[in-house]
Amino acid sequence: MFPVARNALSRLRVQSIPQTMARQSHQKRAPDFHDKYGNAVLASGATFCIAVWAYVSTVD
Repeated sequence: MFPVARNALSRLRVQSIPQTMARQSHQKRAPDFHDKYGNAVLASGATFCIAVWAYVSTVD
């Protein structure tokens, strides 16, 4: 096995599931940009894309 892959796998095995769960339960998760605006950005991007394709496909 390659040294990089072996090192990555050993790092993954270091923390057990209870340790990870305990660490995550103590963190307060505030909403980030994607939680606040993710759907609006996705919808506006899709609308823009559809509008541009509609314009390009109908222009002579």
